[in-house]
Amino acid sequence: MISFTSVKIFKKPEIEKVTLCLPSSKSESNRVLIINSFAGGKLNNISEARDTKTMLKLLRSVEKELNVRDAGTTMRFLAAYYAITDQNKILTGTPRMCQRPIGILVNALRELGADIEYLDKDGYPPIETNGFQNQITDQISIKGDISSQYISAIMMVAPILQNGLTINLEGKIASKPYILMTLELMKKFGANVEFTTDNKILIKPSKYKATEFSVESDWSGASYWFSFVALANRANILLKGLKSDSLQGDNKIIEIMEPLGVKSEFTREGIVLTKKIHKNHFSYDFSNCPDLAQTVAVVCAAKGIDAEFTGLESLKIKETDRIAALQNELHKIGAKLNEINSEKWILVPSTDINSINDDISINTYDDHRMAMAFAPLATLLDIEIQDPSVVNKSYPSFWRDMEKAQFQINFR
Repeated sequence: MISFTSVKIFKKPEIEKVTLCLPSSKSESNRVLIINSFAGGKLNNISEARDTKTMLKLLRSVEKELNVRDAGTTMRFLAAYYAITDQNKILTGTPRMCQRPIGILVNALRELGADIEYLDKDGYPPIETNGFQNQITDQISIKGDISSQYISAIMMVAPILQNGLTINLEGKIASKPYILMTLELMKKFGANVEFTTDNKILIKPSKYKATEFSVESDWSGASYWFSFVALANRANILLKGLKSDSLQGDNKIIEIMEPLGVKSEFTREGIVLTKKIHKNHFSYDFSNCPDLAQTVAVVCAAKGIDAEFTGLESLKIKETDRIAALQNELHKIGAKLNEINSEKWILVPSTDINSINDDISINTYDDHRMAMAFAPLATLLDIEIQDPSVVNKSYPSFWRDMEKAQFQINFR
């Protein structure tokens, strides 16, 4: 797929009954790979996503300089892992990766006793981990509204610290479900960790235990199929491998998409999605599930649903500036995403997307979620997605799954 510059998807308003096997969770996989590097257990159903393959490759590498490419999770988790395990490594990535901040994590690791050096611009990759001699403190404080990946990175290595660690989370906590996912996965491998009511994470010194663990299917990947159902005239999709008691925060897509026109029903095999009546107005705080925001914005824009979003702040420092990317591409279908202030956005939907006769070509900005968020528009019109290989970052089989759903796809 790397040789293709775009993919043309032809309009298909209805989706006949189809069963899809979703990819494994990238979020779970990347966490258990770090945890299992201490535990030595057996992992099943590890994600085929590019980010996870990169993590696995670098954990096995004996090279000093490691390139995480565009994988933010990999950069942050490995920074903590190599710093606290007293290894001398250089971590770098794509130009965009080297524009994504890492200073909060580095400062916290330095507080603990890690020797870390910036090799270019302070606060940003590339960095070099130069060793860890003695634990300086067993208490650190971190702002709760930063990327949860910083917090998870420190949590996962904390059990090997001689004195354990208390992490004090200050203020509003963003993406809390991801922190809780990390905590529960740590527990499954024998760590003694607790999240208190006063927003402290207490981690006692302990050894991870060898455990056999199977990674769940990916709720982030599932979210795009919720979008297909929301936008189609008629649809029936079974998504296999999803659990009603999932550790993944993006299972919030169930409650988000219900007022947008998607009925969800769990079975022994997974979850069945069908159509229902939608509401005309929608508001949601995406602080705990920011990766769902692009998908939901496209659904609201295409269905003519007025929407108010909060909790999108972190989207500006993702694979691309996702706010700017959304604004640019939503404009092509007659919608607007207006920033009211630093915490609030108003979506003005398209007035009649079905009247669009021009060919629509969506730029993806090296961002997998832009490609998959806009692909469901193929239920309403012919659409072209640029750089289709970006989906390899999290959902390599996405285009094949669209073909299973009987969409006609031409790669160019």
